[in-house]
Amino acid sequence: MRILVVDDDAMAGEMTGAVLEGMGHEVVLAEDGVDAASKLNADGGIQMIISDMNMPMVSGIDLFRELREQGSTLPFILLTGDEPAGLLQQEPKLDACLLKDFSLEETLAETMAAVLARHAMS
Repeated sequence: MRILVVDDDAMAGEMTGAVLEGMGHEVVLAEDGVDAASKLNADGGIQMIISDMNMPMVSGIDLFRELREQGSTLPFILLTGDEPAGLLQQEPKLDACLLKDFSLEETLAETMAAVLARHAMS
């Protein structure tokens, strides 16, 4: 699967990308919401978006809302250093929100499987 990883922290984006590549996925990195939008427009093969929450200019939630307004239905997982439950209450249409911590390698695989299963049913 081709996955767009959006993170203003290059090292964090590369770490998330490495986890995904280790799972057999192809990764496209974007450094912020503006870069993500241009990469999505240029690459029709992207099948999922995994975005950091706290970024300058366009936050992860703002990016999600903007994409949904444009009609995108791509699975969208938000990564955060904050409490995920609060963000899901703020934006219940998010496919998933995960704590960006040391367990990401395990939680990301499980979460992706659940999100993809839900998208396959809809």
